[in-house]
Order: sequence, then C-alpha cells, then structure tokens
Amino acid sequence: MVSARRSFQGDLPVAALARLGETLAGTEGTVRYELDFGRDDLGTAYLDVRVQAPLTLTCQRTLEPFVLPVTVDSRLGLIRTEREESALPPAVEPLLVAEDGKLNLADVIEDELLLALPLVPVNPDSKLPEEVVGPEPGETPGEGRSDNPFAILRELKKR
Repeated sequence: MVSARRSFQGDLPVAALARLGETLAGTEGTVRYELDFGRDDLGTAYLDVRVQAPLTLTCQRTLEPFVLPVTVDSRLGLIRTEREESALPPAVEPLLVAEDGKLNLADVIEDELLLALPLVPVNPDSKLPEEVVGPEPGETPGEGRSDNPFAILRELKKR
C-alpha cells in the first residue's frame, strides 16, 4: 500500500467501533474517513489519517448527553520495531505494524478517535446550576441565605 501510494475513503458506523462505543453515551452517527499511504522525502513509510465524526458524549457538568464533532488529522509513521521510532520526524506519531505487514484500518481509525476524545467532556453550551455558582450579578440572593457568612468575623475584627 505504501509503495502504491494507496488511498481509501468512506464511511463507517460509530456502532461498528466497539471500544469507542464503550466510552460514548450513544453510538449513533457515521465516521467519515480518508486514509493515504505513502513515503516522505526521507523514505519513511507513513499513513495520513483524516477522520470526522459526531460523537455522543456525556457532559461532566450537567450529566446529559451532547454531540461533539471530532476531527482528526494526523500522520502516523509505520514502523516494525520500537527502535525505528527515534528515526521518525518530530510531527509524526509512530504506528507499530505487525511482522506480516497487515494493518486493520478500522482499528487505526478507532484508536485515533479514542485519542481525540477529551479527558473531561463538557458541553460548551451548558451552564453550571445556580446552586453551584450563586445568583447572577444584580440578582437578589434567595431567601434563607445570609449576605456573607464572614460578615460577623469582619465586625469582630473591627473591635
């Protein structure tokens, strides 16, 4: 594939990626991918991976599901032993290929999506509840709350 500079593109259902599905709130949607094999100027075999997928995650702020559009654009250097990793250019991530030279492209796509997921998914449109952040500026605080719990200490300090 590297010598022939092969390219692949297509769609893959999110539900077909079992490991990724375990981390998601839902497996709806389709992964769009483009894969290009080749060699760079130094003769290093590579695989360019471009993936776009709408992934359903659980917001850690509101604990509700939301769709996060994930985009991956990376170059993977194809190596057969870990020693070859040091010869890769700095912007190239290593991808260890089995001795038989076979590569499961769905696994590569799934790995790249797993690496692109945020550690703590938060819906950018979500807001913290008022109990956590308090009232908005200009609003009067709710009944039963004192103005400031340290007001008494401030009065004692003045004495």
